[in-house]
Amino acid sequence: MTITAPKTNNQKLVNIRALAAKCCYSVIDQGRSLGDELPKQQDKALAKDKGLLQEICYGVMRYLPELENDVRGLMQKPLTGKQRVFHFLLLVGVYQIKYMRIPDHAAVSETVAATGTLKNRHMKALVNAVLRNFVRATEKSGVTESTIPDSTLPISIQYNHPSWFIKKVQEAYPDKWQQILTANQQKPPMWLRANQRCHDSASYQKLLAAEEISINSVDPLSQGIELTHPIDVLKLPGFEQGWISVQDGAAQQAARLLDCKPGDVVLDSCAAPGGKTCHILEQYPEIASMTAIDIEASRLVRVQENLTRLNVEATVIAADAANSQTWWQGQYFDRILLDVPCSATGVIRRHPDIKWLRKASDIDALVILQQQILKETWSLLKPGGTLLYATCSILPQENNEQIEHFIKNNTDAKLVPIDGEKNQTEGTIGWQLLPGENNMDGFYYAKLLKVEA
Repeated sequence: MTITAPKTNNQKLVNIRALAAKCCYSVIDQGRSLGDELPKQQDKALAKDKGLLQEICYGVMRYLPELENDVRGLMQKPLTGKQRVFHFLLLVGVYQIKYMRIPDHAAVSETVAATGTLKNRHMKALVNAVLRNFVRATEKSGVTESTIPDSTLPISIQYNHPSWFIKKVQEAYPDKWQQILTANQQKPPMWLRANQRCHDSASYQKLLAAEEISINSVDPLSQGIELTHPIDVLKLPGFEQGWISVQDGAAQQAARLLDCKPGDVVLDSCAAPGGKTCHILEQYPEIASMTAIDIEASRLVRVQENLTRLNVEATVIAADAANSQTWWQGQYFDRILLDVPCSATGVIRRHPDIKWLRKASDIDALVILQQQILKETWSLLKPGGTLLYATCSILPQENNEQIEHFIKNNTDAKLVPIDGEKNQTEGTIGWQLLPGENNMDGFYYAKLLKVEA
């Protein structure tokens, strides 16, 4: 009789630290998005390890300058070329020792074992020596992490942000820049949006209570629900049935500010991944139609998935918002949500790789693109219609300065005051939410009414 051995799951042989090092290498050295690279590596891991992998990768992105400074002090020369991935393996090891509850010996041994997975056992001695020396150094000093920046270090290491960005934030927010940078380093909360077609916020909160899912706060403006702790979306009552969606509290302000009326023809420009599109449809079921466009057809797949799950309908078009001639059929819009491409500097706590993927030179190019899209989209708005300009940026060039420039050059554009502006710095146009404010992301809104020129 032939006995066949059971097949082994190759995933069990994968070292999570090796996957983390590869992911961080792809982001920092190859300029790829963490949102794209992390799922690729998670696909190679067991379900129980996916969260650990995410924690390590996000942690390295959050504390990159600090970790690199720690490693630099323990090596004679930096790792380059084919050895570069091991530089990130060292960062992975140091992050675990400093910021995770994993015992030091386990963090070191698992990280050293990753050298075999990365197919270079010659690096084993180096990785082992560096990490053990780091453990000894931290044990001797008695300090592994501190909330107080070391003023003797370069400012980029003190605050774990690129120096060009720190300078811009200091210039824009001289009294709040440290608060902003600190908020960017925090783990983001989980905000929920109840589907008004199924349950209002109050009734959904009762469903959460029945499942013993605790709430930290409810936003009085949007009725968004902030959970005390993030949980798996499949544990949310009615998630698969479309009763609830995950959306940050700042992003939930868009639908109410757009203030659609029955019979309105609505456009969501630059719509992917579709959270705001769906929210508008949930909140205003009596609008005449919704059109959602985005330049990337691949991202519209997510929009359609959200529409289907929530049982709402929209016309979804892959199109360039800066060139309406390629898609517009001649029908003007009563309401337009224009969430323009931006630096995303308001959502760094959710996407810490933004700090390292974005460059100072990107901002000027984005401002020009925003101007083009705003001008083109404005031409599609009916007289008497409303355009809501939005970004997830905190940089004035993309926000209040952009709108101020537009109003000066378009006599038919009138700024409409919105709640929230009362908390703004005097003279600021629009509503700027800063990261961490009301425990929300950084976001900007400006509401424009089209009047007779």
